[in-house]
Amino acid sequence: MLRKDELKHQGMRNHLVAELKTKGITDENVLRAIAKVPRHLYLDSSFEAHAYQDKAFPIGANQTISQPYTVAIQSSLLDVKTGDKILEVGTGCGYQTAVLIALGAKVYTIERQLELFKKTKLFFQQMPYRPKKMIYGDGYIGCAGQAPFDGVIVTAGAPQLPQALLKQLRLGGRLVIPVGEGNTQLMHKYIKTATTKFSKSLHGEFRFVPLLEDKEGLN
Repeated sequence: MLRKDELKHQGMRNHLVAELKTKGITDENVLRAIAKVPRHLYLDSSFEAHAYQDKAFPIGANQTISQPYTVAIQSSLLDVKTGDKILEVGTGCGYQTAVLIALGAKVYTIERQLELFKKTKLFFQQMPYRPKKMIYGDGYIGCAGQAPFDGVIVTAGAPQLPQALLKQLRLGGRLVIPVGEGNTQLMHKYIKTATTKFSKSLHGEFRFVPLLEDKEGLN
């Protein structure tokens, strides 16, 4: 049975939004989206009491749901406009997907972990926030068949920049991705300024699970 989103949960979301503001999140569109999306429904029921804390939690398959601050930072950097076509690499439990949809994006999302792919695809069918397409595949190569994208967001740490993702941006498109080896990564933002030219900016250190590259075929 699908759990409910009740008035108490809205109060908890409002408190979370207030906390994010104190941490420097200023994008009102992103804050409104976070205030809308019922994060507790994207977590196991055992975490419900803690769902609106600014923390990451395990979601299975050695993956996590990002802490709300990280979701807010990445969503703000992506600069989503209503109707934007967005590629999300790393669907996970679907929470970041839902925030992007609440921002007005048309989301194409890729998940490499088969267990999570099956679980989240079924879950999306029960929720109002549904992506345009969910793909089981290798996030390193993106989704060329649906390109170009207004934005690409990667929700796992990449040891190096996947060039395929840059190539799938339209002119003016944005790529937001944590890059780095080891336990921490630097948040990178790339903007496509010409056919083969990109501007780059850095936005602090974060901790993500690793982005898995498909070297031996999906299983």
